[in-house]
Amino acid sequence: MGDSTSTDIVDEGAAPDGGHRDLQVEPAGTETAAGRLGWRAARTRNAILDASKKLFLERGYAGTRINNITDACGISRAGFYTYFRDKREIFDSLGQATFRELLQVVAEWETIARPCTRADVVAWVWQYFAFMDQHGAFILSAQSGPADESVGAASNKMQMRVAWLLGVHLRGRQRTPTDAPEALGLAVQSMMDRTWYHCHAQHLPVDDA
Repeated sequence: MGDSTSTDIVDEGAAPDGGHRDLQVEPAGTETAAGRLGWRAARTRNAILDASKKLFLERGYAGTRINNITDACGISRAGFYTYFRDKREIFDSLGQATFRELLQVVAEWETIARPCTRADVVAWVWQYFAFMDQHGAFILSAQSGPADESVGAASNKMQMRVAWLLGVHLRGRQRTPTDAPEALGLAVQSMMDRTWYHCHAQHLPVDDA
């Protein structure tokens, strides 16, 4: 890109030791960076995250430079480094937040009655679709993120954790429980993701009902 700088190319995605950081997921309840900041600083940090997410979707991870992010937020480059070390840290933060929200949606099965009704299932599917409306485009585009093995490994680990947890919840409601909850969860999640993509992203002529 014509607006890239040498600092962009050297700094983006690099950890202080010159390597790459694995994508670590903070447990629920862990104090986040935004939680430690004042409201003005938290607002700026969130603005950087929101702008970066949009740019990643429009330009791709590789095509997004730090100066693109600062221009979109109306902050200085020094201001950017007050909150993030590089765009890799932003990508990791977005991935962690998305993963935590998805786990919360899956955990809703703990509150659904046993046995559940069709209305219970429909209500949960609506929750899942609402999550995908907010994060689905980012999830589907994440494959164009940082090109190193640690990102792929972390992503696969998170995906399998979600599939396993969903499968465990659903297995407890089966007449003959499966011995492979991860396969059950993955099949159900894949079905919903594909349906969301076709109906909400591709806008095929199939209504939600």
